[in-house]
Amino acid sequence: MITLRENEYRLLQALAKATGPVQVAQLAGELALDQSLVLAAAATLGEQGLTQRHEQTYTEYRIDKLGIGFAATGLPEREVVRGLAAAGGSATVKELPEHCSLEAGQVGQSMRFLVAKGWALRKGPQLELTPAGTALSDAPGADEALIAALAELETATDAQLGAAGVDLAAAEKLLKGRKGVFKSKARSNRFLEATPAGRDAAPTATLRRQVNMLTGEMLADGSWRDVDFRPYDMSLGTEPAFPGKVHPFRRILEQTRTVFLEMGFEEIVSPFVESGFWDFDALFQPQDHPAREMQDTFYVERPDACELPPTDLVESVRNTHQDGGDTGGLGWGYTWDESLARKPVLRTHTTAATIRALAEDPNPPRKVFCVGKVFRRETVDYKHLPVFYQVDGIIIDEKASFASLLGTLEAFYRKMGFDKFEFRPAFFPYTEPSVEIFVWFESKQDWVEMGGAGVFRPEVTKPLGCDVPVLAWGLGLERLAMFRHQLTDIRQIYVADLQWLKEAELCR
Repeated sequence: MITLRENEYRLLQALAKATGPVQVAQLAGELALDQSLVLAAAATLGEQGLTQRHEQTYTEYRIDKLGIGFAATGLPEREVVRGLAAAGGSATVKELPEHCSLEAGQVGQSMRFLVAKGWALRKGPQLELTPAGTALSDAPGADEALIAALAELETATDAQLGAAGVDLAAAEKLLKGRKGVFKSKARSNRFLEATPAGRDAAPTATLRRQVNMLTGEMLADGSWRDVDFRPYDMSLGTEPAFPGKVHPFRRILEQTRTVFLEMGFEEIVSPFVESGFWDFDALFQPQDHPAREMQDTFYVERPDACELPPTDLVESVRNTHQDGGDTGGLGWGYTWDESLARKPVLRTHTTAATIRALAEDPNPPRKVFCVGKVFRRETVDYKHLPVFYQVDGIIIDEKASFASLLGTLEAFYRKMGFDKFEFRPAFFPYTEPSVEIFVWFESKQDWVEMGGAGVFRPEVTKPLGCDVPVLAWGLGLERLAMFRHQLTDIRQIYVADLQWLKEAELCR
């Protein structure tokens, strides 16, 4: 005697009464169970040698749009044969529409199948009927028989079509290359059958009730001993849940702020529209530098000029550009133009914010950062945008060193979840030594530059009243988002792809 749970017990009893294999779909209907539950019960019984499973494969055919049209009007090559017969057995493609109901384009499309069936030959511009075409009867070919059968049945199996007299192999060969006539799909029927051991065990099998929860009545009468508690399968799939969430890129911006705040930095801000003085001149970028040209920078038409800081600071920067001033350098050796410094620009980097902060308070120790939009005339591609976010920062400290700069950048990227990055020597007009930070982009199999960093030159710090080392960096954040969310194109961050927004992980 065996004790079975409800689904297994009911399935075994049903199979024991059957005279042979029973289709799973039929059993599901009889037992009022989902097919997945029937198969799960069968798997349990199969492990005990009480049932066995069989599969029968078949092909299902369904008529398609073009096939519906052919069923109504007939194959076009049939009409071409009629047209050729009416034209005396020979005609050009252009002449045939005069003798049949087809247009010249339809005649041209049917020629491949006409010749393949041996109903006509093409000799230069002429089409000529062959003896087979001349003697063609109205009896349908294998392809026409398949189309007619499917038009009547809509969906049929290979066995049904064969029983209807359709030669499937010949029909598929004739219709090869003719898309849209029919669709076929491999399918299978699953059958279950009781084994001899299962038939012997069914009469004496007992049912052990399965319940979802323990009740007070069960405890009171002791019936909990005679039931099974239905287990919960935590590995089963569930309907996906899409809770409301902050935009993935906004989360990265906030995490960037959090990381620098945790490292003891002070956050600052600056306007989108900056003067050339703070965006370029205060950073010892020469006024004839290519980055200051119209093709690289967005200049603002109104207002047409910005106010400059106090005169002594402007003069100090002017002298540094012209001859090095009091910095010990040689400068750029040109006459500095105040009107260029007054030109308003859309800031090309958030370093304009940190250089302002340095000028306002150059006294060590101090650590500041800024997260914000910057604007450049970039050619848009998978890793470039004309408007993007940067995080800039500086460390003002007597003991600051190039090594501590690299350590700070490493700490930031590790906190943001990256471990495959490298530093490469670089050149910037306002830092020395300088590096660029590269991160490995797995999907593109490429190193992608994330930003630049370095130690501010004396020509930057001394005119602003700072005599200690200043570490500085500017890092792109959209590219960081590409890595975090495994995007292949930076533009995907700003496209309203609701599916991606719903499925983006809350934590990564």
